[in-house]
Formats: sequence, structure tokens, C-alpha cells
Amino acid sequence: MTEARTDRRDGRGASGRASLSHEKLLILDFGSQVTQLIARRVRESKVYCEIHPASMSAAEIAAFRPKGIILSGGPNSAYEHNTDIADPTVFQLGVPVLGICYGMQTMAQQLGGTVQASDTREFGSAMVRARGHSQLLKDIADAVNSEGHGLLKVWMSHGDKVTRLPDGFKLIASTESCPIAGMADEVRGFYGLQFHPEVTHTLQGKAMIDRFLKQICGFSGDWAMARFAEEMIEQIREQVGQDRVILGLSGGVDSSVAAALIHRAIGEQLQCVFVDTGLLRLGEADQVRETFGQHFGMKLTAVDASEQFMLALAGKTDPEEKRKIIGRLFVEVFQQEAAKYPDARWLAQGTIYPDVIESAGTKHGKASKIKSHHNVGGLPDSLHLALLEPLRELFKDEVRALGLELGLPRDMVFRHPFPGPGLGVRILGEVKREFADLLRRADALFISELRSYVDPTDGLHWYDKTSQAFAVFLPVKSVGVMGDGRTYEYVVALRAVQTQDFMTAHWAPLPHDLLASVSNRIINEVRGINRVVYDISGKPPATIEWE
Repeated sequence: MTEARTDRRDGRGASGRASLSHEKLLILDFGSQVTQLIARRVRESKVYCEIHPASMSAAEIAAFRPKGIILSGGPNSAYEHNTDIADPTVFQLGVPVLGICYGMQTMAQQLGGTVQASDTREFGSAMVRARGHSQLLKDIADAVNSEGHGLLKVWMSHGDKVTRLPDGFKLIASTESCPIAGMADEVRGFYGLQFHPEVTHTLQGKAMIDRFLKQICGFSGDWAMARFAEEMIEQIREQVGQDRVILGLSGGVDSSVAAALIHRAIGEQLQCVFVDTGLLRLGEADQVRETFGQHFGMKLTAVDASEQFMLALAGKTDPEEKRKIIGRLFVEVFQQEAAKYPDARWLAQGTIYPDVIESAGTKHGKASKIKSHHNVGGLPDSLHLALLEPLRELFKDEVRALGLELGLPRDMVFRHPFPGPGLGVRILGEVKREFADLLRRADALFISELRSYVDPTDGLHWYDKTSQAFAVFLPVKSVGVMGDGRTYEYVVALRAVQTQDFMTAHWAPLPHDLLASVSNRIINEVRGINRVVYDISGKPPATIEWE
């Protein structure tokens, strides 16, 4: 085993970031909570991009060889002492640069303009008036005013503003309270927008980003999953060599696609391990064995560790503690299994980009930690396996597209996400086998109804109209009446959301008769539950999962 492989903390192995043959856009992160949405929108335009910290050095930027650069928003003020700035190399490479919010302000400040605190802060929806002519905003508008100027409905989030343009820049957009809401130096290809084109609230945001990428930077749009798959398969083969790889297969979308990709690359060198934690969905263990062991012919070992997990979780109510226990025990089971394969050198995981983001696991580390993720961090030094995470830089829709490219069944590829800790974070408070059994059955009924109910307005099943749907077990009892008797049984909550990127989400407006049918079936068919409620919280302020 080489030194690179023995150091498991530095041996993450293949990831999307290694696709060096692609044209690349660099995103410098100044700490915005929505920087990842910039990357999401760029990928939608079929352009490969990476997020790096704003402190990225001149040498690193030059070595990256970007065809264009985007400066993200951030919480700081560009005029403050010791605030984050972009390395001057950014403005010397001769490539187009787009500054967003703080990114525009630091661009202005660094190039000789002036930024000051605004008397009137702007947070939320605003109407921007396009001024003059610019390649970035030409013919992009939501409406046109009586003077013929384009109007754009955008999303603002700033307390500072540019008050004097740097030399060579012209005004391209303004609002009532922000006279300089957009600026451009079209000779050098430098653009600044005070609003956020990456969020869906900016209705023409995608068009603006696509314009910057395709017309201003000159990207050809060569980022596609077919090409990614080819390159990643070759990289996995080169990196793994003749070593054996162990992968934890859950049956979820991410681990399934990771398994298919790695199996395509190295065949029988891949050893899949399925751990039945006792916290899986109804019938999932049998489905995994049948699909991957029998249909795809992968080497698969099934380990029933449900009793171990239940014992370890007994009496534990804190959600973060439960996540860590599940993650630690999962690794311990892997250690025991890995010992049976002395030639095993790699631990493969289906970690994807949103997992890393949720755990503040991006390299810049600026995002505040929301919750630890089952696949990110926490692996002990005693686990002498290098990490192989081929999906680490992909968003969920890219993972699905890759799965289809690899020939996985559509029903499997478009299955709703399931958290690594499983039902352990959908049972509030202490986890008990009784609670898991009740929740499994209630959840299966909910999903069954969503799959069968067709929306007459568009002909789609509601399962396909929701991005994620599941039941949550509440550790409280409520009084009910069934027949002539009084009941005192448990409550489940139903959660269904719609989202484009899982960074933000809206609760799904399920039809009342569908909810009534789900509630009726759960109460009648799952003995021990007598009340069903529906969660109408968005993200933010709530997260999609309850714990």
C-alpha cells in the first residue's frame, strides 16, 4: 500500500474535481450561505466549476487555469481593515470576472472605487432598472418601463453599497436606494451585480449567469455526465490499481450510483457491504440483496447489526449524539468486515456535494455547522483505508443523471433521498425497535399513496412532484376514539417538500383528499398510531429532516 493510500485523511481518492480536461470556472467564496447555489447554477449551464476559499493564493489560482472567475457574496464589509479580498492575480489573469454582492463590492474597492455603509439596507425582493447597454444584461428583462429601460425582479441582501465606480467602469443597473446596483468594465470583462442572480427569486438570474459563462467567458458547455463517467472510471482504475474496494451499500440513490460507477471501473475488486442497522425503510434489506447481489452480480455481504444499533441508541435523545453513535457504529461494523479482506485498501462512500455543505465540510470552512453528516468526517485513524468518494463534487440531479448514464433503473435513480442515519433521525428522541417498526409501516403507506395519486392538472404522480417525502415518529401520545373505545397512542408527522437543489425547499401543497387517504390508512393499518399531522415548514427556517 502506498503512502498516499495509508494516509486516509488525505486519500479521499477520485472526485469530480479531478476532471482536468474540462474548461473550468473558479468560484472564490467569501462566506455567503448561498455560494453553493452559484456552483449549482453554473453546472446547470454545463460548465464545470469549483468553489475555493477567497484566500486562494496567486500560485493556486494560476495553476487552476480558470476560464472565468466568480466572486461570491459574504457577510463582511469591503471597506473594513483586514477584510477578505481577492488576490490581485484575479484581476491580472486576463479572464472575465463577475462579482456578486460582496464580490462586487470588493472588486470595486480593490480596483479604486469606493464602498460605504448604506443608509437603507435592502433584504428581499427588489426591482432593478437596467441602465445603458452591457453585454451581461442586454435583452434580459422581466418588464420594460415607459422609458424603454429593462426592469428586473431580483433578490437583494446587503447593507453596504458602491458609491463611486472604479476607473473604466460604467453603471449598468440601479434601484431607488442603491444607485449603483450593477457595474461593468467591458474592456477587461469585469462585471459586478449587487443582487444575487444565483437564487431563484431573481427571475432572470439563470439567464444572466448563462450569458456570463457562454458569451463573455466563452465556455463551450462541455460538462456532461457521459464524459464525467468516462473520465472517472479511468481515474478510479488508475488510482485503485489492483486493490480491493469496500463500499457500504444502503440502496439509496447515492451509494447505488457510487457502486455502479466503481463496479464499472474495477468489477470484482469491489466488495459491497450492506449493513442492516434496523433503521431502514420497509423491505429495503431484501430489495438491496435482490437488486445488487442477484441482478447486477456484485459481490455483496449482508450484515445484520440491528441489535447492536438498538442497544447503542438506548436512552439517547440528542439528535447530534444519535448521528455520531450511528456513524461510529457503522464504521466499527466496517472495520470488522474489512478485516476479512486483507487486501482491502479503500473505503468507498456515496458522499455528494450537499452532504459536504451541510457539515461545513467545504475546504474554506466558513459556513456554520448545521448538523454532522453520516458520510463526512468522524472516521477513526485506526481505520486504515483510504477514502474513495467519486461523487463528492456532484449535486443530486447530477448523481441521478450519472445513474441513468450507467444503466441503473429509473425508479431507483429517482428514489427520494434517505439520510445516512436512516430512521434514527426520523424518530424524535430515543430510538426503540417498536418505534422503528411503527414508523417503517407508516412511511411505506405514505409513499405508496404518493406513488398512486395522480395530479389531474399535469398527469404526474405526486411522488414525482415532490423532491423528498417521509413520515416522522413523534414520541408523544394523544387521545383518540376508535369504535366505542378510547385510544391513547402515538403521533406521526408527514413531511413532503419541493426543491430544485435541497439548499432551500418549500413544503409540498399535497391535495387534501390525498392527505385524508394517507391519514386514514395509517390510523387504520398501523396499530399504535391514532393521529397524523402534516408539516408545512419551509427550509429555511426548518431543515428538511426533523433531526
